[in-house]
Amino acid sequence: MFLVGLSGGIASGKSSVVQVFRDLGCAVIDADVIAHQVVKPGYPAYYRIVKAFGHEILQENGEINRQALGSIIFHQSEKRKLLNAITHPEIRYRYVILDIPLLFETRTMLRFMKHTVVVYCDPQTQLSRLMHRNGLSREEAEERIAAQLSLEEKRQLARHILDNSGEWEVTRRQTLHLHSQLEDSLDFLPLRLGLFAGFLGIIYLFSRHLLL
Repeated sequence: MFLVGLSGGIASGKSSVVQVFRDLGCAVIDADVIAHQVVKPGYPAYYRIVKAFGHEILQENGEINRQALGSIIFHQSEKRKLLNAITHPEIRYRYVILDIPLLFETRTMLRFMKHTVVVYCDPQTQLSRLMHRNGLSREEAEERIAAQLSLEEKRQLARHILDNSGEWEVTRRQTLHLHSQLEDSLDFLPLRLGLFAGFLGIIYLFSRHLLL
């Protein structure tokens, strides 16, 4: 199994591409979902994490302070291994997609990815789609787009590009072709995803808070 980092820009069509991968039966890990669910009070991992790392990582409301936990695991390899052991899910797929909108902005997770994919569309199409989708003025839409790394820059950094500038069926065929390439790839690695389930959401939340 290997990891595929999927990114894009606001209104580039990434969510639609993700749905194609889901429909194909691919495992897709959504950073937004992980960030809000994996360490919530009431989940088994929550109690194990508190027991392992102590109550000093908790906020006043009882939830885990992601910044405090992140500070520990990113500076102590043995603590990362411990968190990995706590949150390790038994997942076995040919490849797993990590849906990370700010993958190229933070670059923290790039070293873990065997493949990187960006959902691209030309600047005018992106602007038009965002204005229509969110009911924004041109100025408001441009400000939101400017808050992220440009799609052209992401395009230069990615290994695979899915061009969603035109008809959706063309993009869908590109996605199916990429899926076939990844399925036929020999890039198997004995990776476990517990580490990502435990702290991918931490990285994502921090980066999103800082950049948006």
